[in-house]
Amino acid sequence: MKRIKLDREESAIESALLRGEYRPVPKAEFDSIAQAIARRKKDAVLNIRVNSTDLACIKQKAKKLGIPYQTLVSELLHHYAV
Repeated sequence: MKRIKLDREESAIESALLRGEYRPVPKAEFDSIAQAIARRKKDAVLNIRVNSTDLACIKQKAKKLGIPYQTLVSELLHHYAV
């Protein structure tokens, strides 16, 4: 059987799993997590025009947070929509 080559992150996860660091999750909690992930799925495209100064400020704030500016905009829209 061919052995799959794992990257560093995958190897760390495999090692943690073998050490028993993960615990089973009750079905209700698993379903709750799965629903939360499904709600965050990005399945639509939005094209908007914004002020270039506003966009520059958003990009600067996203850079400070260490995330892409599109992710920041998406998160802001999500928080406003909920």
